[in-house]
Amino acid sequence: MTFYKYQGTGNDFVIFDNRDNSITLTTAQVHRLCDRKFGIGADGLMLLNQKQGYDFEMIYYNADGNASTMCGNGGRCLTQFAYDMGIKKDALKFVAIDGEHEATFSDNWVNLKMKDVDTITQNHGDFVLNTGSPHLVRSTNNVMNYDVYKHGHQIRYSSDFKAEGINVNFVESIDEDKIIVRTYERGVENETLSCGTGITASALIFAHNENGFNRIEVKTLGGNLAVEFDKTGETTFENIWLCGPATFVFKGDIEI
Repeated sequence: MTFYKYQGTGNDFVIFDNRDNSITLTTAQVHRLCDRKFGIGADGLMLLNQKQGYDFEMIYYNADGNASTMCGNGGRCLTQFAYDMGIKKDALKFVAIDGEHEATFSDNWVNLKMKDVDTITQNHGDFVLNTGSPHLVRSTNNVMNYDVYKHGHQIRYSSDFKAEGINVNFVESIDEDKIIVRTYERGVENETLSCGTGITASALIFAHNENGFNRIEVKTLGGNLAVEFDKTGETTFENIWLCGPATFVFKGDIEI
């Protein structure tokens, strides 16, 4: 089988073109393919499927092999892959597990429209919201020297979140429109270099402006992105766009 490897600010994915609906993978096979020692190595695996009424359908699996909720960087990478495979449009429309998405291209970046957010709750002083995947956001000083694995693992497996899991973001504010984000991802069960839905969640929490248009610049271990959105209320956000690079790395053949 021919596979493709893409990455978005270090968040990397194995991708298969499954528009002929010929590929079926078990949990163990996905896990093996994503294994960095015995497989190709990736934070997740995606299938590019056909879907009537859309340019494509996004099927996403975490590195542990289980089907997962929305992946923002994955959606951006799959959009670039779809374009590279011949679906050449200025704007693409696709469906993922959390519903419809739009994607556009600008200045070598892929911009992905995320789901609206209308609920933010608090958990022991941290913020919890869903941007296609569930996220906890914690304000952190000196985040580049923070033990993300230790504290992220503790929160993810705490009594509040152990059953379903949660992604944990540690965020340092640089100024009113710039933040640094580091994320512990469930399913990977480790820190990743970047997490699209986590970056989105963090940007919404750290939106200091009053209601209206916001753009937050985000630095991750894997590179720089931006999140644009309209803040329509204290905890409501619309027209949310995750913007950043999505890059082809290599392709190859593998026997499964």
